[in-house]
Amino acid sequence: MQDPPLAPEGPQPGGRPRWLRLSLLVLLTAGLLGLSKVTGLGAHLRPEEIHARMAAAGWWGPLLYIVAFAVGELVHVPGWVFVAAAVVAYGRATGAALALAGALVSISVTFAVVRGVGGKPLGAIRWRWVARMLAHLDEHPVRTIILLRLVLWLTPQLNYVLALSHVRYRSYLVGSAVGLVAPVIILSLLVDHFLR
Repeated sequence: MQDPPLAPEGPQPGGRPRWLRLSLLVLLTAGLLGLSKVTGLGAHLRPEEIHARMAAAGWWGPLLYIVAFAVGELVHVPGWVFVAAAVVAYGRATGAALALAGALVSISVTFAVVRGVGGKPLGAIRWRWVARMLAHLDEHPVRTIILLRLVLWLTPQLNYVLALSHVRYRSYLVGSAVGLVAPVIILSLLVDHFLR
């Protein structure tokens, strides 16, 4: 399943709207990271803490987990923390399934926020080396995203770059869903090692 390559956006007067949107995105990201530090949110997003809160929430635990995963991804908490928490709380099979669902919701929220604020400025960059790198994404978006996910897993920076490119959400979600299966399973099997 491939999306046709999109034409770059037309020129914008002085480039202000594009740079204004990127500036707003930088401010939003810095604000979220600062809020995480000031409130101590990052300190509470450890596998043991997430597990305790999920257990205390009863039937609401999985929903609480998915919300925490989405917020955690926005404030750059490593994705393995959430995978480990799900496995500790629900066991390997159910935990891995919940972790994959949480990961897909999380990266979708990040995609929506980053694209909504920042737009798609990477698609309009004229530098030859950037254009070459993004050409694979334009020509084979799903395959490229699968390969990126296999290597970079849930790296927040990857989510940002993909959201700022011309890739369509459908390709982003399908490529991510396929590409994250193996890393989530591997991490689920090795969670005991990571927690030690």
